[in-house]
Amino acid sequence: MVPHFLRLKTILFEPGEIVDAVHFPLDGVVSLVAPMEDGNIVEVATVGNEGVVGVPTILGGSLRVRAISQVAGRALTMSVTSFQHELDTSPPLARVMQSYVLALFGQISQAAACNRLHSTEERLSRWLLMSHDRVGKDDFPITQEFLGQMLGARRATVTLSAGLLQRAGLIRYHRGHVQILDRGGLEATSCECYQVIRDELAAVGLAPFTVP
Repeated sequence: MVPHFLRLKTILFEPGEIVDAVHFPLDGVVSLVAPMEDGNIVEVATVGNEGVVGVPTILGGSLRVRAISQVAGRALTMSVTSFQHELDTSPPLARVMQSYVLALFGQISQAAACNRLHSTEERLSRWLLMSHDRVGKDDFPITQEFLGQMLGARRATVTLSAGLLQRAGLIRYHRGHVQILDRGGLEATSCECYQVIRDELAAVGLAPFTVP
């Protein structure tokens, strides 16, 4: 594996592009997003230190999503060829990856329902909690424009929702940085989707964990 740093908004692959490497985030977060013809994007899943970016894939295969770094951080990378060899020669690893892919599909399904049924405040709280789990710190950079893209909401709507969370004392948001002040309050504000997604990952032993 090769260590590297994923800067904010780094694109790892585009829809239909051959995936030639897999990425293991350590303390950053990568979004899987579905781009629309008008340029808008909607997040369908996030990947942190519990998972792998670039699966499920085969040699010379592609995925129908864009992978983009939403929170900058360290990652490890290996070629798809090497990754496939490890899967072929290590049954325990293959079983873990099968479980992870099932959990990832579960997250994608949950996100589809969440984006349709829950308020921006609930979805923003879910997004912040999931990112907080993975980065292992209370303060991380994120712009309102990028949040709007991730949540499929207008920037003005995200500004209003972030303001409500800030006035409630749950977060502090200033100049592209968000700080988690009251995690318990965020969990109470979030929709049930946060816990559902976390429970699915935990059920296969892949809940996010803090990397020093």
